[in-house]
Amino acid sequence: MCILGTMFCDELKIKLKAGKGGDGCVSFRREKFVPKGGPDGGDGGHGGHIIIKVNSNLNTLGHLTNGKKYKGEDGGSGKGKNMHGKNAETLLIEVPRGTIVLNEDKSQAIADLGNEGEQIVIAKGGQGGLGNSRFKSSTHQAPRFAETGEPGEEMEIVLELKLVADVGLIGLPSAGKSTLISVISNARPKIAAYHFTTLTPNLGVVNIDKNNGFVVADIPGLIEGASEGKGLGHQFLKHISRTKLLVHIIDGSLDDIAADFKTITKELKDFDKSLAKKEQIVVINKLDIIDDDDIKKKIKDLKKASKKTKIFTISGVTHEGLQPLLREIVKKLEEIRKEEASEPKKKEEVITIHKPHLDQVKFEIEKVIKKKDHKIFKIKGKRIEQLLIMTDTKNPEGLERVYHFFDKMGIKSAIEKKGATFGDIVKIKEKNIPYRK
Repeated sequence: MCILGTMFCDELKIKLKAGKGGDGCVSFRREKFVPKGGPDGGDGGHGGHIIIKVNSNLNTLGHLTNGKKYKGEDGGSGKGKNMHGKNAETLLIEVPRGTIVLNEDKSQAIADLGNEGEQIVIAKGGQGGLGNSRFKSSTHQAPRFAETGEPGEEMEIVLELKLVADVGLIGLPSAGKSTLISVISNARPKIAAYHFTTLTPNLGVVNIDKNNGFVVADIPGLIEGASEGKGLGHQFLKHISRTKLLVHIIDGSLDDIAADFKTITKELKDFDKSLAKKEQIVVINKLDIIDDDDIKKKIKDLKKASKKTKIFTISGVTHEGLQPLLREIVKKLEEIRKEEASEPKKKEEVITIHKPHLDQVKFEIEKVIKKKDHKIFKIKGKRIEQLLIMTDTKNPEGLERVYHFFDKMGIKSAIEKKGATFGDIVKIKEKNIPYRK
């Protein structure tokens, strides 16, 4: 979801294509007094990887909206005299802390990047093709064949940002969250006397002293029905999930603040039950415009509704009551951190990103298609698919290499057991190879 004008973007779909490996070279030495020089074709260079890396100076995905397709650099082709092609540079895509990398339909999380400098190779560049000097042997002195470069990985992914903050300020629109974050932190949000002034989350750093500080996020105002998509706040409910502590700001000038508290609590629960269970500090704001008798009654009502024995009262304008609130926040965060530290750490799930050029899975006969006068054997297998992609089967020596691997990998004997005869076709990827006895 990207908000025009503010350049805040917390979800973005992008296309990636890593660089193709450079082609190997077919070349022979041609020097004076060496009339029959041997093969000296060099290998192609590796294609460029695409890496996604955390940059803590970023807090939105907006800088990526102008280029939704990212292509890695291709590797250079090999040259004569065994000269290796240039390896391509890596393409770096920087994202904020808290970025989750998902597959195209968002059914699988590929990576959760939450720490500064954390990175992942999301699309790997193709291998460079081998030059003809690599295929020289005692029985094959002058190979006129070289591999073509392997294509780079190509995919479409979704980047989803969940802000990383210790404390999340929640509440109805105009409860005073923006005013509060502006006086306790370095954040300078837009503040005005109307609903939905805050269109994007604001992050601020609160420094209590040299040893105590925390990051606070001002989440845009929620309304009744936010979890169902009403208003603006629903777009940012997901950002609350990473916070350790919620500070629930309530506009004390409103008539029924107990009902307002219940409204927000219900929206959190409807969106994600775990949000409603998060530790909360309940705060009545705008103390400067409420008389003493009224505030006493409202504190009593709110204690019943929230089941909290302690309700904080503050004024974001006059700064009254802020120090006790900040001390309570620091205290609660310390308790939460100690509790987290004492819990046994869960074993982190290691997600392996698919790398076809490293995958040595054995082949399988996926399907046998019977035609009128021949059969087609569809073969599937990462290694043999890679081999076919990187081999020019129009070159007789290249085709001979394919038959060599058919025999070596057991493909030939496997299809013969299924009745392969002269005239049949072995289909791998988009290439058709005639069966040979």
